[in-house]
This record gives sequence, structure tokens and C-alpha cells, in this order.
Amino acid sequence: MRALTVAPGVAHSARVEDVPEPPRSDGPVLVRTSALGVCGTDREIVAGAYGWAPPGQQRLVIGHESLGNVREAPADSGFQVGDLVVGIVRRPDPVPCPACAVGEWDMCRNGRYTEHGIKERNGYGADFFRIEPEYLIKIDSSLGTSGVLVEPTSVVAKAWDQTERIGQRSRSWRPRTLLVTGAGPIGLLAALIGMQRGLDVHVLDHNDDGDKSTVVRRLGGTFHLGSLDDLDGLKPDILMECTGAPVVIKDAFGRTSSGGIVCLVGVSAPGHAMNVDVGGLNRTMVLDNDTVFGSVNANRKHYEDAVTALQRADKSWLARLITRRVPVEDWTQALDQKPDDIKVVVDFS
Repeated sequence: MRALTVAPGVAHSARVEDVPEPPRSDGPVLVRTSALGVCGTDREIVAGAYGWAPPGQQRLVIGHESLGNVREAPADSGFQVGDLVVGIVRRPDPVPCPACAVGEWDMCRNGRYTEHGIKERNGYGADFFRIEPEYLIKIDSSLGTSGVLVEPTSVVAKAWDQTERIGQRSRSWRPRTLLVTGAGPIGLLAALIGMQRGLDVHVLDHNDDGDKSTVVRRLGGTFHLGSLDDLDGLKPDILMECTGAPVVIKDAFGRTSSGGIVCLVGVSAPGHAMNVDVGGLNRTMVLDNDTVFGSVNANRKHYEDAVTALQRADKSWLARLITRRVPVEDWTQALDQKPDDIKVVVDFS
């Protein structure tokens, strides 16, 4: 079968190659892949900056944003042939740590977790994959190709879950305004969930290539072009930073209303030192009871929350997020970001 593989740590080693079909030891459910989403993590792995092959192997099957149909499943698995499904990315560590022991592998304490297509476990970028039923999510067929958005939406659902838990430290917390920095897939999906919570949603991006402003307006939000300094004193109750750009992150601190929450969802590359008035930042955060925290990955509950959010969304709006489809044979073209890209998928159909 065809698989998208890379030698972790070796730049430009990505290729399509013929590999054996997945062994039954991977799980009793056999899935035929239909689409695979591409994100910044995949680009980092292909660039040689990230990723680990399975133990004893030199190459890693890449891909963690999956979508496929069940081809084979045990009668007691809860799945049937034809079901549209998404595979969960992370697996708990073998110890397990206190978090993994209760199903919160997204909060793993010792770092011994594994991840499909990223860390020591082959990914979903192949014609077929096998998986355990407990790490498989069934979705409604009405989502179609938009089902490939479940994994990135699960990351956002986890960020919202954590944000709301923090907000509940005060019985009076009633957020009204959300600001999202970055109109990429994660930012737009964060905005979607904010709209579903009845918030006044604002999205800021440094460019308006493609459909970004149109997508935000169709969602019912307000699109802003430029920097945080251009927002005319907007003080959101929640700020979700989805760019990972150090200059944006620096400017995000202290921008919320009193008692506000800044959630860092974007991942930055190291090596960006800049001057920060730590005293002024500390003064603002302490006197205003502000919170800043980071969030990454997701557990099963967050995948289920993601499916609920996508099912509630306007399907034509979701379809606009997938801006480019690339055939398997040319899959490395999906790694080259074009100005009007939002979400690019590799088409296995």
C-alpha cells in the first residue's frame, strides 16, 4: 500500500513509498484512509526539526489529521463497515502517569506518551491503518471531507475546556468578548466555538489573502487586519493566541479585560529573544487577576466535543476552510503554503 514517509531528523527525506499493510497487532479495526490534513507539525517533521520513528525503524509514516471509512471491525467493537471515522493521535504512556491513568493523556506528566505520525508511532498517512476501537471516533457521514477537521478542532475544544475551567474560579465570570489572533485553521475553529457559545467574536490576522475575512464574516464575527495595536482599545474577556508568532504573543499579554484569560494555542519556534517589561506585565496581571496558560493536544472527550461542534456548524462554512486538495502522488506540494491556503488535505480517495 502507499504511505507518506519521512526519515525524522533528515530534511527533505519525504517520499511516497510502498509499505506492507498494517499488522493486526495495531488493532482489530481496519480503516481505509480517504483524506489527511496537513499542519505546521507535519512541515516541521519534513524539515527535519521534529519527529521520532517507531522503535527499531528508520522511517516514520507521517500524518495525524485522519479521515477514513471502516473496512473491517469486530462485532463487539461499536463500529460497522462503512462508518466514517477519525483516529485519535496520542496514546498514554506505559507507566502510566497519574494523568494518563485517568484518560487525560493530553496532560501526560512524564513525556512517555506516543503519537501517531509524530512520536514513535506510525501515522495515518497510508492507504490503510489499523487501530483499537477505544482510540477511534465515529462521525456523521454528513460531515464528508470536513471530518478531517476533527483533530484540529479537538485541540481547540481542549483549549476551550481549560479556559472555561479557569474562568470558573470566579462565580461571577460571564465572558462576552473573544479575540482570536490568527485566521488559520486553528484560529477559525476557535472562533467557531466562540460563536457557538454566544460570544462577540473578533479575529485578527496580519493579511487578508484568500477568503479569511469572508469566512470570519460568514461566521458572524468581526475581522481585523493588522496588529493588536490597531484594535482601538478592544479588551476581550478571552484572548486565544493561535499564531505562535513571538511578537504577537508578547503584545497579547495584558490586552484582556480585568480577570481576562489568554490561552496560548500556537506553538513558537525557539530562538526569538525580545525585550519585555516584566515588571509592568506582572503589575497588570496581578492587579487585574489575569491568567495566561498554554494548551496542546486532546483526549477522547475533546474529540467528542469537536465532533459536536462541527456537527452544529454550517456545513458550507466548514467546506470553505478546506482550500486545497492534493493527490497522494504529489503530497509534498501540500507542505508548500500558498497565500490563500487555510487547510490543505492530501486526497487518498
